[in-house]
Amino acid sequence: MNLLRVIFSICVMLSSIQAATQGDYFVYFGTYTAGVSKGIYRSRFNVPTGQLSAAELAAPAQDPAFLALHPNGRFLYAIDESADVKRTPGKGLKAYALNPTSGALTLLNEISTGSSGACHLAVDAKGQSLLVANYGGGSVSAVSLLADGRLGALASLIRHSGKSINPDRQEGPHPHGVYPSPDNRFVFVPDLGLDTIFCYLLEASTGKLTRHTVTEGSTIKPGSGPRHLAFHPVQPFAYVINELVCSIDAFRYQAPDTLTHLQTISTLPPGNPTAKGTSTAEIQVHPNGRFLYGSNRGANTLVVYLIDQKSGELTYIESVPTLGQTPRHFTLDPTGTWLITENQDSNTVTVFRVDPQTGRLTSTKQRLDVPSPVCAVFVPAS
Repeated sequence: MNLLRVIFSICVMLSSIQAATQGDYFVYFGTYTAGVSKGIYRSRFNVPTGQLSAAELAAPAQDPAFLALHPNGRFLYAIDESADVKRTPGKGLKAYALNPTSGALTLLNEISTGSSGACHLAVDAKGQSLLVANYGGGSVSAVSLLADGRLGALASLIRHSGKSINPDRQEGPHPHGVYPSPDNRFVFVPDLGLDTIFCYLLEASTGKLTRHTVTEGSTIKPGSGPRHLAFHPVQPFAYVINELVCSIDAFRYQAPDTLTHLQTISTLPPGNPTAKGTSTAEIQVHPNGRFLYGSNRGANTLVVYLIDQKSGELTYIESVPTLGQTPRHFTLDPTGTWLITENQDSNTVTVFRVDPQTGRLTSTKQRLDVPSPVCAVFVPAS
């Protein structure tokens, strides 16, 4: 069985390499559907040119704000951010089978997260568990995944408690992201409402989560509002973007559970204070590990940093306008050549070329119309 899994993993990897060489990817966009959006949209992406085809509806869904791809590339998962207010059975999470040739999505099943206000999800590296941060419900869920990609049973539901100093945004717990550790043994959860990075031991085969205390660095400066997290692909570093004060905290990560604080740096240009109506959103490390990117809503910019490969500390490089409003999310293509940002309030997706030597971004002037885009996932096409 292990040999078969290895062979299958190699086939998936070779398929990804071939897709990158041929410049053949699908990009799926998660959206909010309060306006004209109807669900998950799909575009075709050409790596050599950075061109996106016109977006088309891939699957009707309500508020599929965040998406996650199974490691085998065959299944896509989506939350319904507005659903489950009353924990309605059978609502909140959706599983889709993905056709790698046509890009078509076929709904497999849907279940409840057991809580409300799901905002972020991730699949563990083995493809056995789906992890969910429930912002509205102040909880973390884990769902077992079946071999055919369907959602299995709700295996874990753990509620946070407490509050922090911002009475408007931190009146209670608000988990905002779920991130399996590089070794897939733990799950780290930034809680915006509590200014805390929670850590859970993950039993991937069952989806069981067990509360585990981070030995250091679990508490962020009060009022910061930790939102999302990114691990360095090679070095022992982790970075957390703070929504409420427009900053990033850099940590040295010592497996399995130690976060040692290294630095706090603004996501705005040096000397620029955080203005009212400005907040951060996404954070990602470039595949080559040399650069870190973050997005600022309100300012509508992408910030670029150089990562010191020895210390893990960040040096500001530049801030670039996203050419749209409210960049809730962005992502780098698997080759690291392009960055696309989803501008929620201008209903546009914009494309930037990435300089692999300097990390700097150059706009391609390409704007794709997508209604209320808030997430994007690249999937190799066969």
